[in-house]
Amino acid sequence: MNSDSKDCLYCQNNETLHDLMIEVAQLSVSRLFVFKEQTYHGRCLVAYNKHVDDLNLLSDEERNAFMADVVRATRAMQKVFNPDKINYGAYSDTLSHLHFHLIPKYIDGPDFGGVFQMNPKKVYLSEKEYAEMAESLKKAL
Repeated sequence: MNSDSKDCLYCQNNETLHDLMIEVAQLSVSRLFVFKEQTYHGRCLVAYNKHVDDLNLLSDEERNAFMADVVRATRAMQKVFNPDKINYGAYSDTLSHLHFHLIPKYIDGPDFGGVFQMNPKKVYLSEKEYAEMAESLKKAL
């Protein structure tokens, strides 16, 4: 599939994107975001900087750099949120831009041992709490 960057949430970097998530940092070949919906405390997303539809379309060097960014993000998440597990989701059926959902899971938390809900619309934080979360992640990077 060859999608068009003009229709891409991440490439357009518009209000729709900013209603869903907050950009935390530029990484080597990607951007780190915190999801505003926080049913899974500390949920983040890493999106590749360039418009590419799938991981398998990257060169080995590009893929390795992207995956290094994913690992860098999850190591920061581990330090800041101390989850029992981090789940990785790479879905792009309807939004073809390489990105990974990074979902911290906690033994006594929602959906531990199961699949996370994409957008349960249950838990939202204050602007101050999002800012603190983003700042903590930046420091941990």
